[in-house]
Amino acid sequence: EKASQSETEMSAEKPHWYFRVNAKGGTDHFMFREMPFFLPEKNFYIVDPSDTRGINCRFGMMGNTAAAHFDGSRNFVMLFGGERRYILSHPKNCDSLALYHRSHPSARHSAMDWSHPDLEKFPEFQNAMGNEVVLQAGGVLYLPTHWFHFIVSLDLNWQCNARSGITDEYEDHILKCGF
Repeated sequence: EKASQSETEMSAEKPHWYFRVNAKGGTDHFMFREMPFFLPEKNFYIVDPSDTRGINCRFGMMGNTAAAHFDGSRNFVMLFGGERRYILSHPKNCDSLALYHRSHPSARHSAMDWSHPDLEKFPEFQNAMGNEVVLQAGGVLYLPTHWFHFIVSLDLNWQCNARSGITDEYEDHILKCGF
């Protein structure tokens, strides 16, 4: 199967390819040479060089999704090709987002598929508020600590992100939801 299937060739029964590569534990990795703005040096993107988590690059095809979740640090995403839809939700909505319990292996994630909300099983979700952002090639998205995001690949795409530093401005909301 090819990774660049057209929309008419896509179906739930066909494979959806997704590839991820990480550069962690030092700056000798080729990804830092290719993208020096991700180096653990204080700049617009890296706000706390002592608390960086490396570079994560993801390559995916149309239809891939990332379950709604929050990260425990600042996150910035750069899209180098294709398009991705991000549904963002403020941490104050956490009690409406059907989150797994903190002790669950998928803690920080929503138990519900945001592509097909089941309001009978998760009626609280109807109270959730969100914003939609379609990130296009060359775009950058900043996600503050604890902001929820659900991602849909709109076509063949590739992006890299780095996380650096933690802010506590939304911590009260997350703590109220048991995290």
